[in-house]
Amino acid sequence: MIKKENLDKTNAWPIVEAKKMLRERKSLIEKKGKITLQTGYGPSGLPHIGTFGEVARTSMMVNALKCLTDLPTEIITFSDDMDGLRKVPDNVPNQELLKNNLNKPLTQVPDPFEKFNSFGEHNNEKLKSFLDSFNFEYNFKSSTALYKAGVFDDTLKLILENYEGIMNIILPTLGQERQKTYSPFLPICPDTGKVLEIPVLEFNKSNSTIIFDNNGNKLETSILGGACKLQWKVDWAMRWYALDVDFEMYGKDLIESAILSTKIIKLLGKRNPSGFAYELFLDEKGEKISKSKGNGITIEQWLEYASPESLSLYMYQNPKRAKKLYNEIVPKAVDEYLDFIEKAKNQNELQILMNPVWHVHNGIIPKEKMIMSFSMLLNLVETSNADTKDLLWKFVKKYKKNINEIDYPIFDKLVGYAIKYFNDVIKSQKKYKKPNENETQALKALILKLDNCNDEMKPEDIQTEIYSTGKENGYAENLRDWFKLIYEVVFGVENGPRMGFFISFFGVNETKELIRSKLE
Repeated sequence: MIKKENLDKTNAWPIVEAKKMLRERKSLIEKKGKITLQTGYGPSGLPHIGTFGEVARTSMMVNALKCLTDLPTEIITFSDDMDGLRKVPDNVPNQELLKNNLNKPLTQVPDPFEKFNSFGEHNNEKLKSFLDSFNFEYNFKSSTALYKAGVFDDTLKLILENYEGIMNIILPTLGQERQKTYSPFLPICPDTGKVLEIPVLEFNKSNSTIIFDNNGNKLETSILGGACKLQWKVDWAMRWYALDVDFEMYGKDLIESAILSTKIIKLLGKRNPSGFAYELFLDEKGEKISKSKGNGITIEQWLEYASPESLSLYMYQNPKRAKKLYNEIVPKAVDEYLDFIEKAKNQNELQILMNPVWHVHNGIIPKEKMIMSFSMLLNLVETSNADTKDLLWKFVKKYKKNINEIDYPIFDKLVGYAIKYFNDVIKSQKKYKKPNENETQALKALILKLDNCNDEMKPEDIQTEIYSTGKENGYAENLRDWFKLIYEVVFGVENGPRMGFFISFFGVNETKELIRSKLE
């Protein structure tokens, strides 16, 4: 049990946000006896890391709440799958099929992968199966299913009752032309099955119907039972109201939408959920990651190269700062994950609450000792030419005797990840530097210096010998350039492992031979 005084002192964001939410909605939560948190998903494209990040971060909030209250919690993962397909994603097959079904609800668009009843169902199932693989606890809800089952009907009636007030909130935010066509209600065309973004001509509050112009024909339709859906900002407020949501986080691009949805739910007579706006995810070019573009690293790629926990750690860190997501950031994220596990071994309770892996592992931090960093392991993949886990483990055991895979489950997985990452990402990017005459002489001096070293020396002592070699060979003013030279010649990269540790592990004679081979 975490001490209250430490919970009060910590500024770990999940605990800070959980306390804020409990303050803001204290009476409402106590009245209903549970806490409802929501994450939203638009299944117009395949699930991506941003989608995962929202569920992961909300799950961290739940972990924090369990330390602060005994009330039960629920995460609703809501799919807006009744939304019309507005454009064809770039990263899916059968483009023409989708093009022919534009503007239909996603659950009425055929599945281009030909696996499920619809494109919406396909993307929903992809999302659920991914979240299940992380053992997230969530309650999946489909917009289509809830609309058609009448779950939203009472709230839809309330929205029709407040039609004029809602229009007064939304219209001032729109341009003149859009104001002429805007309606909170989007009827489903009985002829084409498309979601129609057209103005409402009349509405009848007593029988919950609207009349609209459908290509010259005045049609009357019910707003209930899935015959209509709501425009996004009104739909979001309706969802908060009907599902009694206490907390929802969202990307900073939705801040303006959240402000308008807040005004709408207050007009309907309820308080808005506690909110948390996070920064967006970017690809290597600094462009926003998009479901339809499929840019940035995918969920599947990250999980081929690193553990789910390293991805969760990346989501935990600095949620209010824009984060780039591409292949090259994976090793750094893994090494930070390992480093935080190592630090936790000597931390007190307050420090542990600030340690990201406490939030990643729901309060139970692994005890495994670190054998080496992921970055160093990647170098060992190259120097050992190992192409299977068994071969790489044999190489590791050559220098770290008396260790067993069973005792190092985290590292055992890293061995497999390292081989995959090296072959897929690093190998093709390797650019080995051809040293000039002075640089060659400096590296030969390093080989001679290593003649005075042995495998029993401490890594720090070997590191000192490398420093002195650099200083003696023209790098006294900039030792960074000295190590950059070693990395570029020996490993084909600008940054590499701490050389003293690498040599103590890899072996002094083996390192000398490695450097010689690169100079030949």
